[in-house]
Amino acid sequence: MPTSSTSASLNALDPEKRTQSPLSETTAPQPVEPTPRQRSQWQTTPADTDAPTTPHHDRIPKPLLHLYTTSYLIFFSILGTLARLGLQSLTFYTGAPITTGVLWANVSGSLIMGFLSEDKNLFREEWGTSSPPSPSSDPEHIKKHKAVKKTIPLYIGLTTGFCGCFTSFSSFIRDVFLALANALPDPSLPSGADIASRNGGYSFMALLAVILVTVSLSLSALIFGAHLALALERFTPIVPFVLTRRVLDRGVVVLGWGCWLGAVFLAIWPPDRHEETEVWRGRVVFALVFAPLGCLLRFYVSLMLNARIAAFPLGTFVVNMFGTAVEGMCFDLQHVGGLGAGAGSLAGCQVLQGVMDGFCGSITTVMWAVGLGCWL
Repeated sequence: MPTSSTSASLNALDPEKRTQSPLSETTAPQPVEPTPRQRSQWQTTPADTDAPTTPHHDRIPKPLLHLYTTSYLIFFSILGTLARLGLQSLTFYTGAPITTGVLWANVSGSLIMGFLSEDKNLFREEWGTSSPPSPSSDPEHIKKHKAVKKTIPLYIGLTTGFCGCFTSFSSFIRDVFLALANALPDPSLPSGADIASRNGGYSFMALLAVILVTVSLSLSALIFGAHLALALERFTPIVPFVLTRRVLDRGVVVLGWGCWLGAVFLAIWPPDRHEETEVWRGRVVFALVFAPLGCLLRFYVSLMLNARIAAFPLGTFVVNMFGTAVEGMCFDLQHVGGLGAGAGSLAGCQVLQGVMDGFCGSITTVMWAVGLGCWL
């Protein structure tokens, strides 16, 4: 893994450098402050004084660590995209009180992110000792534990990979635009039916409703997930160090790249290619092909640009704006005759939908806005 990510996380240990540490998905401050009233006390043992202050994965060669991190990002980007599309489909039903399907994905991803950010048990053995140190109530000890956690390939895969692709900023902005244009899909209407026209003032109110509901619920879910991690601290298991290093890290290399290659093969030879109407590629397969590209681009652009402005995640902001612009272009192209609309253009429409759901949905994430709002 690149050195900048590790150094950025370790800079957060120094109170003088904390204000200069770049803000990103893996280095953003936790939504819950380490106060004794909110946290149960971590008991210390005499063995804690001999515990190492650097993660055990520092002993792994950097190329291998980089391979593990990339493989986790690929694998969890596919899982996150599948979860987002599946949840959008489940929550779009007749009589649904909220027709912005991506809202549930954004809220769920924020909750998981809050839990992982505040958790103190899952990756405790990453200190590399047979008896991992029990973090104490000392703020410096807590910061060291979290700094180590944020450099672990599995943790990066779960947060930047799964949570980043489970949530989508571009889909959220698309729903904001559709609300303003009075074009939000209504599952209660028959297929092909026109939406009743309304006054422009109502459209503006719909725009505000989508923004307020999505941002407030996502921020609330992030904080709730953090408190949930604190409440379940005594019951949260510890991931064995041997399992992570000897099984998961090695297995995800084959699993991650194999799943991506399998998605490419399914896009070339879909299971329903001999049927009259193909739906596999348009609904999910093309999205799985483009999802890892968006996730990896977001991760590496964030590493390069987030350090430029300590108090603002510049890299994540740039990829969110870029992904939203690509989403808008694909949305327009879908309505162009001969390319995305009309007879004989099914494949083109499916590719554009795959770019929107996969690439744009994975390169953008609401976590940067929610994390920034919590930090502010």
